[in-house]
Amino acid sequence: METIRKTISDQLDRLEREENVRILYACESGSRAWGFPSQDSDYDVRFVYVREPDWYLSIYDKRDVIERPISDQLDISGWDLRKALNLYRKSNPPLLEWLQSPIRYAERYTVAEQLRAISPLTFSPKSCMYHYLNMARGNYRTYLQGDRVKIKKYFYVLRPVLACEWIERYGDMPPMAFDVLTNRLLPRDGKLWRTVQQLLARKKAGEELDYEPRLAVVNDYLEERLAHLERIAASQSSRAERLDDRLDALFRSALREVWGA
Repeated sequence: METIRKTISDQLDRLEREENVRILYACESGSRAWGFPSQDSDYDVRFVYVREPDWYLSIYDKRDVIERPISDQLDISGWDLRKALNLYRKSNPPLLEWLQSPIRYAERYTVAEQLRAISPLTFSPKSCMYHYLNMARGNYRTYLQGDRVKIKKYFYVLRPVLACEWIERYGDMPPMAFDVLTNRLLPRDGKLWRTVQQLLARKKAGEELDYEPRLAVVNDYLEERLAHLERIAASQSSRAERLDDRLDALFRSALREVWGA
């Protein structure tokens, strides 16, 4: 892990020099952060960066994303701070997940901590639930139909379904860790729990989880929960507060903190 951390740090430093940006925050966003990596899982590095103040003083729209697929093992991409803040004010679930990632590669300024502090204010149960519900439905339709299914895709349906369950039960942003979701939301005294734990152990052990017979107990659970979530998603609150002035001030303070502007 130390070797890959050094590689990631070096790539982020190189990116700063090549793009003339400063990286405010960088983290792991994929299966490693969720807690169910395979031995050969990619490192999905996501970051938020800021450019020099003059870059923002333009009448033209400019590209506000940096993408650098480095190798088969490492995928790095990030959002400009202004883009990130506009998505944040809309309760963007990927960004809210990045901020709580358990694997952080860089946090050199105060922006990420300021955003974490006000995340409960911008969290919208309805928009986040629809995000996870759409993810679950799409993966379920694509990978888990028929007698034989792509078995590792169970995780990519179970996790968003459990995230929706968390929002329904607790009304706040679900944790990233798959273990936390299963421990809190799945009954531990039944076949569903045992099947999910066996599947998780196989994935962490590095087994090739390709096409296998469908797991009826998991499919039954997912179909029942998806139908339930479809019914209740529309009734969720859209309670996120308008934070435009506060985020404008945060953006300006970040420019001053980083560039002395």
